[in-house]
Amino acid sequence: MILFRYLTREVLLSMFAVSSVLLLIIMSGRFVKYLSQAASGQLSPDILFAVMGFRLPGFLELILPLGLFIAILLAYGRLYMDSEMTVMSACGMSDKRLVIYTLFPALLIALVVAGLSLFISPLGMERAQTILMSQKNRSEFDLLTPTRFMATQGGNSVTYIKSFSDDRQTMNQVFMAEMNVSAESGQPQLSVILADWGEQVVDENSGQRYLRLHQGRRYSGRPGDLEYQVMSFERYSQLLLNQPSRSQRQLKADSIPTIELWGSEVPKEIAALHWRASLPVLVLVVALLAVPLSKTNPRQGRYIQMIPAILLYIVYLVSLNAARGSVEEGESVINLWAVHGLFLSIALGLLAIPGLRLRLQAAMAQRSTAQSISGSSRHSSLKSKRKPRA
Repeated sequence: MILFRYLTREVLLSMFAVSSVLLLIIMSGRFVKYLSQAASGQLSPDILFAVMGFRLPGFLELILPLGLFIAILLAYGRLYMDSEMTVMSACGMSDKRLVIYTLFPALLIALVVAGLSLFISPLGMERAQTILMSQKNRSEFDLLTPTRFMATQGGNSVTYIKSFSDDRQTMNQVFMAEMNVSAESGQPQLSVILADWGEQVVDENSGQRYLRLHQGRRYSGRPGDLEYQVMSFERYSQLLLNQPSRSQRQLKADSIPTIELWGSEVPKEIAALHWRASLPVLVLVVALLAVPLSKTNPRQGRYIQMIPAILLYIVYLVSLNAARGSVEEGESVINLWAVHGLFLSIALGLLAIPGLRLRLQAAMAQRSTAQSISGSSRHSSLKSKRKPRA
């Protein structure tokens, strides 16, 4: 029991440290992406931390298996380097018992990953997509930032607004510059609009949203020419293009609750269901893989086994993703579980190699001992048959 608590503590502490570093790296990259979208006006800065919080379970369900795998390699590798494993083996710690002790924390992590992948992560993904879709459903002028020149209408127009009202429905000192191609001459034509104030209105009949500008001027002409048209207006309306609404987009299969995936005949939903169920299995298989791969010769160094072990894990995960892609295309789910079976066989084979080697060495030693005994017995019988000369 003392050895079990000692090994479990070493593995879990190492896993917590490794998983924290991996989570920090992945979330930093994702946060930088969202931050750039907020700086360009595509997202509101107020929703960044909410989206990151909802995406956290989805990150953890993939980080924890890798963290456990690396933790076993580091923890057991240190024990081999410090000859602690040798002492444990001399005290009766067999490889079978070491595997059993390792499976207990692995089973705990597998239960955590199962809860994340089956229940918490889909809920968080659905909430994050709801927030992102609500941002995409806004018009282009809802994304504008006061006192900044920002591109609108797919980059064909540049807009500047000095200030907004509290409800963001009214804007002051509006500047718009748009470059179009003339239908008559085929030459580029620049249009510049200056207005004292503007507002967003919704047509009651069509439901379309319009930008209505008041008390301004419109300058239009070809760059480089002196002939420009100047038009003064009291009211000028322009249609605002909205992003596709949430009802027009289908939710990703990863955001659908697990209960709703049961009985589905859609290939993507079937692949999502089996992917969620396979993540806890991934934890147990990588734990079995890490035990034989952590064996290190003190003369070779502590990290000599890390590179091939990480490469094997990458091949495992890439194979799972490829199998999921094949299931999404309509192939059988057996492809996904066959990958787990293949790497489980590899893990059991690596665990059985030391035992087979010891048995082979014992058989060879027994055979050599038997040969030496039979050789000595024949030599003694020959000596007894010889008679001394008279």
